[in-house]
Amino acid sequence: MQKKLKVFTWHIHGSYLFYLAQGNYDIYIPTKPEKTEGYYGRGETFPFGDNVIEIPAGEVKYQEFDCIIFQTNTNYLVDQYEILTAEQRELPRIYIEHDPPRQHPTDTRHVVADENVVLVHVTHFNRLMWDSNQTPTRVIEHGVTDAGVHYRGDLDRGIVVINNLPARGRLLGHDIFMYARKHVPLDLVGMGTGSLGLGEVLHPQLPQFQSRYRFFFNPIRYTSLGLAVCEAMMMGIPVVGLATTELSAVIENGVSGFIHTDVDYLIDKMKLLISNAQLAQQIGSKGREVALQRFSIQRFTRDWENLLNEVTAKTRAAAA
Repeated sequence: MQKKLKVFTWHIHGSYLFYLAQGNYDIYIPTKPEKTEGYYGRGETFPFGDNVIEIPAGEVKYQEFDCIIFQTNTNYLVDQYEILTAEQRELPRIYIEHDPPRQHPTDTRHVVADENVVLVHVTHFNRLMWDSNQTPTRVIEHGVTDAGVHYRGDLDRGIVVINNLPARGRLLGHDIFMYARKHVPLDLVGMGTGSLGLGEVLHPQLPQFQSRYRFFFNPIRYTSLGLAVCEAMMMGIPVVGLATTELSAVIENGVSGFIHTDVDYLIDKMKLLISNAQLAQQIGSKGREVALQRFSIQRFTRDWENLLNEVTAKTRAAAA
């Protein structure tokens, strides 16, 4: 019987780590008392299973792993040299790129330029836009669990779920949110919402909380497809958002949601959803069909298990 793979990574995006941990492998994450980025440990926000295992950063070098996963430039350029041994740095390596390029949308070279690393993009848009050098690339699209809480939509308001929106500005659509809320009732939840929002709703409580809202609004201009969007679609909440980045290839306008680059058009559609609860139900139901087919956690973990088995096959065979 094949032993479970031992994967080392850093805790960068809690919700992504939670879904990644649904696979059949063990994930080891480093900790530091000061809890700097990537060294938080399991934390208390997500209900991680027993396969997410904390290791003090100083003890990482004494452990045996099958694969190393990087998730930030700092992980790749700094962290690995501080806490991994030379032998560990030669293990099969994967870099998860969570974001599209920031410096220039098409001409930014990725930090990884290594034929022995697999660069995993979380959307096809990301792979399209990054200059990935000669590094082998894959796309593993998001997967989310079905929370078992489904759309009610009895609240005549829209919900926006973004952390630190005031500080993150135009990129995340702060100005669009401020403009839209003048015309449509919108509530903002997330960390760092300040006076603009209702504050943080913990991930386990979010499905029940947002199920009452008539629609989910995504004002983000330029990012990967947000997990919050996938989660809303999985619940059957109708999504309204900008027809940019990957969302334009996920939602069929007027069928499984509303997307456009004209914010006034989107405001009209939000008003329509508020006035027509039956239409909202229909749109949300179509969006859920898309999510079940495209963002199932079973497909996501199968893709990850296949990739991990593939990149570790040679070293495992040699060890055997």
